[in-house]
Amino acid sequence: MHVLKFTLLICAFAGCWQPSSWTAIYKHIIYKTYSLFLVSSLYLFSTSQFMNIVLNVENSDEFIDSLYMMLTVFVAGYKQVYMWIDRKNVMMIINVLEKKPFAPCEAREEIIQQKFERLIRRSTLRYLIIVLGAIISVIATSVFLEFKKRNLTYKAWIPFDYSNFVVYFLIYSYQLVGMATSGIVNVACESVISGLLLHICCQLEILEYRLTKLTHSENILPDCIRHHNLIFEYACTVNNMFAKIIALQFAVSMLVVCSNMYRIAMATDFATIISLLVYTSAILTQIFIYCWFGNEVKLKSVHLMSGIYNMEWPTLSNNNKRNLLIIMKRSLTPIEFSSVYILTLNLESFVSLLKMSYSMYNVLHQTQE
Repeated sequence: MHVLKFTLLICAFAGCWQPSSWTAIYKHIIYKTYSLFLVSSLYLFSTSQFMNIVLNVENSDEFIDSLYMMLTVFVAGYKQVYMWIDRKNVMMIINVLEKKPFAPCEAREEIIQQKFERLIRRSTLRYLIIVLGAIISVIATSVFLEFKKRNLTYKAWIPFDYSNFVVYFLIYSYQLVGMATSGIVNVACESVISGLLLHICCQLEILEYRLTKLTHSENILPDCIRHHNLIFEYACTVNNMFAKIIALQFAVSMLVVCSNMYRIAMATDFATIISLLVYTSAILTQIFIYCWFGNEVKLKSVHLMSGIYNMEWPTLSNNNKRNLLIIMKRSLTPIEFSSVYILTLNLESFVSLLKMSYSMYNVLHQTQE
């Protein structure tokens, strides 16, 4: 069973993960060209908006209009490049899940892993549907409101005249490609991280199952202790690998939610409000995924202690009882993920993000008044 198969398929579509089966030179060239096109669409888009802020913005409303999409696209470009640069390390931590002691050893453990793989696929698909809904709403709103007037979807600095319809259409399409690519890249990266978090939960459940067999075979306890230690080390590796991405995403999401709330309050037409609401929902879902699955890992790591407590202790040897007490003691300190040691990934952090965004929105709104 291949781990994160569906998630890696989305990563391949997003241009940040070349399929392992594409080993032929011509396939390699085709995929590199495809990825380069998507990366260039992201960075040209964010650069044009940054230059627009520097050269053309004259008031706070124009600044906010340009800022929220520039930040979103910039973060997506950063994630895409990061996945390319660190591909070997990401592949390594995924492949570890298919080796001992993480790999399932019997039918029951395979069922546990398949259960979590189905959960990962469902979560990824739901998130993808939300993001695609946001992309479609933005495109539809743009076609009805901006395309007819020969306006670009997003204000940007273009260093040449695009009044010609063909040139305008190419720039207009390129903006939409950049916007859509940023959405798909975010889905891909978030799905990889959340998938790894869920596989940590999977390993904790497999370990809990293995410990239930201790009453019948006490010699498996050393392997279980080693498995438990490796789960902690694996979680630390995943956290260190993606901490910068998570921290950047938290900061940008807070700013984007704040600016979108301000734009919704200032909007006058219904179509723009709907588009902004859908887009804001996608951004909130993006950060909620980190917090929800980070919280699940924390709860699952603590729950291991309850599973050990409910075992048949009288049948165990004194040495194994002492070893189990050590595992329980370590389980008192849960596995927690943090973004550069600043913000812990749990539901409390998500609520704090909403409160902070709302506070910033109030400051902007009062300044405008």
